[in-house]
Amino acid sequence: QVQLVESGGGLVQAGGSLRLSCAASGTIFSMNDMDWYRQAPGKQREFVAHITSGGSTNYADSVKGRFTISRDNAKNTVFLQMNSLKSEDTAVYYCYLEGASRGYWGQGTQVTVSS
Repeated sequence: QVQLVESGGGLVQAGGSLRLSCAASGTIFSMNDMDWYRQAPGKQREFVAHITSGGSTNYADSVKGRFTISRDNAKNTVFLQMNSLKSEDTAVYYCYLEGASRGYWGQGTQVTVSS
């Protein structure tokens, strides 16, 4: 059974940085594309970043140049380095694994940016 566990969220001041991690189990991680999404209070969940199994990346315009997605296949982990954080980045952040027949979500980690 696929499991995803996020960590690294917290409270940070505007302009600061955080690094989120998402550890996967129950799958051949290196073969899966991975994503980060976020959901702010009262808003729909939105795409943040994507990384293919081969390491190609793309980002939402709102985070381009500030956030970096990466992966360590040896550790079955995907990361989201978030720099120059803004109050509007406050949300619950979820990782998502694109499986062959379905996708899987983690439980989420809260990121709060104080202005």
